[in-house]
Amino acid sequence: MAPMNGSYLPAGLPAPVPAAGDLDAEHWAAAARHELAVQRCNGCGRHQWGPEWVCHRCRSFDLGWAVVAPGGTIYSWERVWHPVHPALAEACPYVVVLVELPQAESIRMVGNLLGDPTAPVAIGAEVDAVFEDHPDGEPAYTLVQWRLRSAGA
Repeated sequence: MAPMNGSYLPAGLPAPVPAAGDLDAEHWAAAARHELAVQRCNGCGRHQWGPEWVCHRCRSFDLGWAVVAPGGTIYSWERVWHPVHPALAEACPYVVVLVELPQAESIRMVGNLLGDPTAPVAIGAEVDAVFEDHPDGEPAYTLVQWRLRSAGA
């Protein structure tokens, strides 16, 4: 599937916004700066994703954010053939990946895999984050997508 209007997915999807209470606001702010940020406990140092109000390891409420390397490996994937939103009716297929981040205790993050949606996908393949800006969105936002790392990278 070719990018549509400079973005991977078609127009008409709802803009992502921070969760109630701004739990993930720093993730979206970091993405806008083209940085990959994940939650990190200020008590025990554990990374975690998705954002929570409490540390998964020590149960501390003292959580912060850490910028991590914007790359990882494909842990799992799915080729989507059936649209989950009316705006995606003409966008299928597309590939969604679960990316393991080795620099952050191997937590996993979901995103789209850019490129040919019919190409083979390999578990363990290395990927890099791609920050897709949507300055005209309401509100403006940046998505974190994933691209296979080239052999020369």
